Amino acid sequence: MKKIALSLTILLGALSASNATAFDGDVNAGKEKSATCAACHGPDGNAPVNIYPKIAGQHADYIYKQLTEFKLGMTSGGKEGRMNPVMSGMAMPLSDQDMKDLSAYFASLNMSEGATPKDVQETGAMLYKAGDAERGIPSCAACHGPRGNGSSLAKFPKISFQHPEYIKSQLEQFRDGTRNNDLNGVMQDIAKKLTDKDIETLSKYLGGLH
Repeated sequence: MKKIALSLTILLGALSASNATAFDGDVNAGKEKSATCAACHGPDGNAPVNIYPKIAGQHADYIYKQLTEFKLGMTSGGKEGRMNPVMSGMAMPLSDQDMKDLSAYFASLNMSEGATPKDVQETGAMLYKAGDAERGIPSCAACHGPRGNGSSLAKFPKISFQHPEYIKSQLEQFRDGTRNNDLNGVMQDIAKKLTDKDIETLSKYLGGLH
């Protein structure tokens, strides 16, 4: 819980930061560089295959963070950053400006809407908005917002409308430690307390949250 409280403190500080931190990627340049991304993420950033994330409308700062960490994962041999067999290889040849331009471009697009199945609407809303105090699970909305839009400056991703299958895979990776590039290990701490049913419910619920 201390780590969670720290992340919220960082979030509040980030939200009060000056506009001097505005992202400086070039949308048009990013569009020209995005051709190879379309194979997995689609030409409009809305991945047609649900195991890949939708990145259209995602915060530019968050996309940039992930790209830099995918590259670091490759250059460090998996000791640092975020290692992924596909994305680390794709990020390897990108310059810092390439990553900023791509991030700005995909952030400028619109994420396609999803839907929340009726059978998880109530339980999903309760877990997302209130957490589970008895099990030490905080509200997801505390960092990702009531509508799942996240925070650009704090680099908390937009998770609403995301493919449920992708959300599920990431929560499972945070839970087993194969993904560990979260701020202060907060997502790992939370995911370790989630059951398979919790993960399934949250993943489906987020697909239509708006």
